[in-house]
Amino acid sequence: MRKTLTAAALAAAALAGMPAQAQLFSDDEARRAILDLRQRVEQQRQTLTEDLRRATEENATLRRSLLDLQNQIETLRAELARLRGQDETLAREISEVQRRQKDMAQGVEDRLRKFEPVQVTVDGKEFSADPAEQKEFDAALGVFRKGDFTAAQGAFTEFLRRFPQSGYRPTALFWLGNAQYATRDYRGAIANFRLLLQQAPDHPRAPEAVLSIANCQIELKDNASARRTLDDLVKAYPQSEAASAAKERLARLR
Repeated sequence: MRKTLTAAALAAAALAGMPAQAQLFSDDEARRAILDLRQRVEQQRQTLTEDLRRATEENATLRRSLLDLQNQIETLRAELARLRGQDETLAREISEVQRRQKDMAQGVEDRLRKFEPVQVTVDGKEFSADPAEQKEFDAALGVFRKGDFTAAQGAFTEFLRRFPQSGYRPTALFWLGNAQYATRDYRGAIANFRLLLQQAPDHPRAPEAVLSIANCQIELKDNASARRTLDDLVKAYPQSEAASAAKERLARLR
């Protein structure tokens, strides 16, 4: 009986002890799980810390690179502005050089033009004349038209001396004779009018020159010579206005 009770007690004790062991086993696993979890968390924390450190370093490197790039951009902008300024300066200098070359070329052309013959038409006659020749003739004629006949005589005389072969010569002789007539140098005027007729008998001024000779002869009281001159005018240039005037004067002289 006692043995039976002892066995029962032992069995009961054994049954009573089984939940306690099972409880101990679960706590160990939980602790290990917690430790493992803590270890993984720590590893992840370390990994994140390392990633953050690398990211921070990379970000700093990137910032430095961006700053360097910005500095390079600013340097390039400054260089571009400098080059543009040089280009503008160079363009202005080139434009100035081109302008000076153009002015020099124009100046040379103008100077050459002063010596190049030009085509002129005087009293219906076209011929080639040097610019200086044209200028001096125009100046002499300008003096005559101002009424300064003494100065005009000198100007036309000088012109004929300087340009003896000039196409202006017949016209210059005509105006020289008229200047002499105006200053009552009738004999000198007759000489130049006759020279005109001798050198250019077909000149448009020739009929007027013959009429002027007759006028000078009338002023010299040589009416006989004047009548012969007027007769010659009517015969030589019958269709001219001077011939019509000659007929009227002949009527008064006879």
